[in-house]
Amino acid sequence: MTTEDPSLLASRLSVFPRLGLASLPTPLEPMRRLTAHLGGPRLWVKREDGTGLGFGGNKLRKLDYVLHEAIAAKADVLVSGGVVQSNSQRQVAAAAAKLGMECHLAVYHGRLAPPTPEYATSGNALLNRLFGAHFHDVPWTGNRNAAIEELGGRLREEGRRPYFVPYGVSNPLGAIAYASTIVEIAEQSRALGVRPAAIVHCTGSAGTQAGLVVGASLAMPETRIVGIDIDAEPERVRSDVVACARGAADLIGARFDESDVEVVAGHAGPAYGVPHAATIEAIKLAGALEALALDPVYSGKGLAGLIALIRARRWQPDMDVIFVHTGGAPALFAYQGVLGI
Repeated sequence: MTTEDPSLLASRLSVFPRLGLASLPTPLEPMRRLTAHLGGPRLWVKREDGTGLGFGGNKLRKLDYVLHEAIAAKADVLVSGGVVQSNSQRQVAAAAAKLGMECHLAVYHGRLAPPTPEYATSGNALLNRLFGAHFHDVPWTGNRNAAIEELGGRLREEGRRPYFVPYGVSNPLGAIAYASTIVEIAEQSRALGVRPAAIVHCTGSAGTQAGLVVGASLAMPETRIVGIDIDAEPERVRSDVVACARGAADLIGARFDESDVEVVAGHAGPAYGVPHAATIEAIKLAGALEALALDPVYSGKGLAGLIALIRARRWQPDMDVIFVHTGGAPALFAYQGVLGI
């Protein structure tokens, strides 16, 4: 069996320079024990938790491209933001440390109630301090980027040269960067002799899904991209994915069809950042059967959605389905008290 030729996508991405922060390509591995447990389809995992720097994760792939702009602009400080246990903030802080730049983070409070006493100090929050980031506490208003932009403006008034990294590193350039994942998956699938029916992943800030959709339109048009909403805001998520994908497609001259954007609702639990029973089950299954460490905010909910779709018989047992492990294991330590592990 063969997959579609990824060379056209690779050629169009090659005009966008990257810094080499991420260890790429990431592996594509079979999940044989989870496949057997669920009775098929054949499951694979794309190990985006293995991108390397600062405990890795999917955002590092985006930063590899996006931060080339920061270097070219001679920025001296990276400005970004997220909640206390944001995986994106941790990867921005790690990249800043590696590049010798200051990192200032707008840390949103009020989006979710701290689920454990260790939430504020452990996991990603601990790593952000280790990587030397500076924190600016701000209230959550629902606008993901306003406080980050305001922080950048204050630093600019102080004579600094800030570079704005959007929430989740989700913008058209970040999406283009993440389309490189499709090049790898297409090449790895061809080498393994599989033809994926779907690529399933958690979706929230939109850039990851936008990149996968645009990349697949060029290199894997027969593979469905399925985003599992983890924000409990599926309409907002889908709208953001459509906008980001349209911008990315324009940049690389790709076809974009809004019908390619599928955001599956109903697996986010009661709210963003709050794990529910299905999330905890997915985390425990991934750990016990495949030695995978999934986080309770993103990848755990993504796998919970995939498991639900399998149990609803969306795919036949002889099909191949790829799950994107976006990383986030450090957050497990901040949620230990509610995971029952």
